[in-house]
Amino acid sequence: MKAGIVAIFVNPVDRDGITPALDALAAANIPMFGFDTQVTEASYLVTYAGSDNYNAGYVCGLDLVEKCPEGGDIIVLDSPTMQSVVDRTDGFLAAIEGKGFNVVAQLDSMGNQELGNENGTDALTANPGAVAIFGGNDPTALGAYAAAEAAGSKAFIYGVDGSPDIKALIAEGKVTGSGAQSPMTIGKTIAELYYKWAAGEAVEASYPIETF
Repeated sequence: MKAGIVAIFVNPVDRDGITPALDALAAANIPMFGFDTQVTEASYLVTYAGSDNYNAGYVCGLDLVEKCPEGGDIIVLDSPTMQSVVDRTDGFLAAIEGKGFNVVAQLDSMGNQELGNENGTDALTANPGAVAIFGGNDPTALGAYAAAEAAGSKAFIYGVDGSPDIKALIAEGKVTGSGAQSPMTIGKTIAELYYKWAAGEAVEASYPIETF
């Protein structure tokens, strides 16, 4: 570790796998500020700023219930090592609970488009009557969209991020929706929290950023 580092900003791909690195940083007395994706052991962090990921999934679920009130079989493409995706999936499933939906496939797509396509293809082959696919992020949803298009499926497709690619497909009526977040707001918030903390002011443990 180079001398002079005053803080580390942490956005893990693997919430558990990053723990040894956090141990090393803690041993070196380097403060850690988390953003976008939470680590498993939040006690390592001075503070955390990230989207309200549970709500990002929840609003997608509410939209599905409205569009498909009779329920049906659904496919979930999640990513268990990414806490943000776990929270989004939990929110989505909570919103549709008791509404006549049946999860016929729940597959780890690791937050990437290629696996979203591969798993979406496999799941649709086994469950051609699925009425919806929920992707834990927009890349996964883009993969699911391509799989649905190739299969001739009319399933509703949901992602989370509100990325430009997804918004363009939503505008064309090809993807149903995305739980939107603001990466710029997340980055700005955690930077402001660092400066506040560095000035000796108190900060809370966590700062949720609105999703819609």
